Amino acid sequence: MLAFNLKLSRLQQVELEDQLATAEAKGDLSEVKRILAVLSLAGGQFADDIAEILKVSIETIRQALCRFLLGGAREMQSKSRPGRPPKTTKSQRKQLSKWITMGPEKMGFPGFCWRTPMIQHLVFEKFGVFYSARYLSELLKNMGFSYQKATFVADKRDEKSRKKWLKTDWPEILQVAKKKDAHIFFGDESSFPQWGSLSYTWAMKGQQPVVKTCGSRRGYKVFGLVEYFTGKFLAKGHEGKLNAETYQEFLKDVMKQTRKHIILIQDNVPYHTCPDMQVFFYEHKDRITVYQLPVYSPDYNPIEKLWKKIKEKGIHLCHFPTFDDLKNKVNQMLSLFGNAKKEVLSLFGFYDNLKIT
Repeated sequence: MLAFNLKLSRLQQVELEDQLATAEAKGDLSEVKRILAVLSLAGGQFADDIAEILKVSIETIRQALCRFLLGGAREMQSKSRPGRPPKTTKSQRKQLSKWITMGPEKMGFPGFCWRTPMIQHLVFEKFGVFYSARYLSELLKNMGFSYQKATFVADKRDEKSRKKWLKTDWPEILQVAKKKDAHIFFGDESSFPQWGSLSYTWAMKGQQPVVKTCGSRRGYKVFGLVEYFTGKFLAKGHEGKLNAETYQEFLKDVMKQTRKHIILIQDNVPYHTCPDMQVFFYEHKDRITVYQLPVYSPDYNPIEKLWKKIKEKGIHLCHFPTFDDLKNKVNQMLSLFGNAKKEVLSLFGFYDNLKIT
């Protein structure tokens, strides 16, 4: 057994204990172990026992003792490692962030989205610094960026009407709902294909996952509504084509399920706005008030997210030998989300934030 004859004064004991508390607060495990080693030696414990308890080597304990004898409690602190200085300054990285946010076109590059070689070229051109692709990825992550899949946005999208919807139409809808004690339903339709759908999954490299498909091009159509205040989800499946007639049948079923006035928010599918529907809405104006979403604005319709969830959990990577198999699965998922009001309410976060602000 290896022993060190170490005695501490009362002042040294207090300094070490204070330093231990500071090291624990910082979460510096190495410093904590060094101080505990010295305190244990002063308490008369053998170095071998201390090493076993702290899971360190005898040499580590010897070095801790030497540091204490040379500089006291202060010398027990961990030394900060300077590391390699960054190639770009803080202000340069801030400017880089602004340029990336502006988009490649405004910086003289082709396309709407950044690729790594483009950012490499931008940094070298502006700052004279060349980053490897791997380091650049880490740098961008630290700057708050992430590598994401782009999404399409219709070039016919009308930004003025979208701004008007958020600034004028949505507040008006809330006021009308409050005045009439009405439901606010966001409506849409979705099609679930019998041939199935694919998504990302895990598999061994070089072994592409395989999912059976019946090859049938038949699809199960579903009308749906989600309610803003309660999270209620109403849906109805349909095997044929969706048109004004079947849409009216669905809305009549919805009216039977509530006595309250219905504010219906719908997109601009032709059979939503055709003359037959205009007549229908006029005849039922005492029960339904209709608002149209801006054109090409599925991101303003929360039920779009619900369809995605249903497909992810219900039909992705699944095999449906018969059409009835598909129908049963979809209806099962519709029933499941019909009883998941909290999850449906979570889809309205975008509008809740608008209401708060």
